Amino acid sequence: MVHPYPPHHDHLPHVGKYHYSLMFCTHDRHSVFVDAKRVELALAQFLRAAGERKFDITAYCFMPDHVHLIVSGLNDDSDAKLFIGRAKQYSGFYFKREYGVPLWERYGFEHFIRDEMELALTIRYVIANPVRAGLVIHPSEYPYLGSSRYSLEELLEICEYSTMVE
Repeated sequence: MVHPYPPHHDHLPHVGKYHYSLMFCTHDRHSVFVDAKRVELALAQFLRAAGERKFDITAYCFMPDHVHLIVSGLNDDSDAKLFIGRAKQYSGFYFKREYGVPLWERYGFEHFIRDEMELALTIRYVIANPVRAGLVIHPSEYPYLGSSRYSLEELLEICEYSTMVE
């Protein structure tokens, strides 16, 4: 029996200088990202895939049982589907080699970001995750968020983050 893969929306662009919001859940929603070594392992492989596929990781937030990424294509041939595949493949391979267990659920979430306002709102949503989860009072206190493009201060400025969380 053929497994029905969730469809990609062909009317949305997957190749080019676009922004995407991604979320990957850990296998069986286990709390994996609870120490720096595990986060650094996955992040290094995300950065590897981003370099190969010509993406910036505009923002990331590793929660205990999932990760949020906002990625931005740098070239006309930056392919989001290929980036997603490589990012999960590389990080999953090295994680399993190090810890002996699978890292990711099979499917993830992807969202095409349509404009700069939506980008700022999505960055705000991503970096506020640890606050909403009650892990910290302010995003600057959370060790597992950042960007390959911006400092944390710049991310907070882009989305006009204050101590008020909606």
